[in-house]
Amino acid sequence: MLKPNILIADDHPLLLKGLEDFLKEKKYHIIAACTDGLSAYNAIVKEKPDIAILDIEMPNMTGVDIAKNCKRYNITTKIILNTLHKERRLFEDAVKYNIMGYLLKEFALTEIEACIASVCEGKPYFSEKIYKRFSHVSDENKNIEKLTPSEKKILRLIADEMTSSEIAEFLNISVRTVEKHRANIIKKLDIDQKPNSLLIWSQKNKEQLL
Repeated sequence: MLKPNILIADDHPLLLKGLEDFLKEKKYHIIAACTDGLSAYNAIVKEKPDIAILDIEMPNMTGVDIAKNCKRYNITTKIILNTLHKERRLFEDAVKYNIMGYLLKEFALTEIEACIASVCEGKPYFSEKIYKRFSHVSDENKNIEKLTPSEKKILRLIADEMTSSEIAEFLNISVRTVEKHRANIIKKLDIDQKPNSLLIWSQKNKEQLL
């Protein structure tokens, strides 16, 4: 698939035109350029492009909504998201819904050819800035899943800067039990046994413990 059939969609006309002109200049075959999510999804269903490059935030359907539907109905079009957003949740959605590419608009024109080439080979491609920022997240999530409910509760209290004695009193358990939990948590999370390492980790990842 040297020059795949591509659909593009963005509700900002200037950005859509700029992307279309750039891809055509590079001799890619653009089969449709859509300004809203529903039109893009309908065109994907009808035209079955090899690749769809979609803005995330669009009227009627978001890029993620389109990816969900493509996965649900076994549509083989490979989805690349092109966005300004850098939220962790969107990165995780991209992984969850088999989205093959995630480009930041500020770097899109410098990365898009490499992204298309990678996706054509069946290899996911994420903007370097996004990958560096969030690639460690999945490993941290896996480690958090190893924790028991009691360990998660203690880790949340550690994040609130409670001492072992305060945690023991709050949970009506012994300080020794708290310390045992702390040791198990450090081992499961693979954290350096330096002073305050557990506190720093718990505060950094507090939202993952809710």
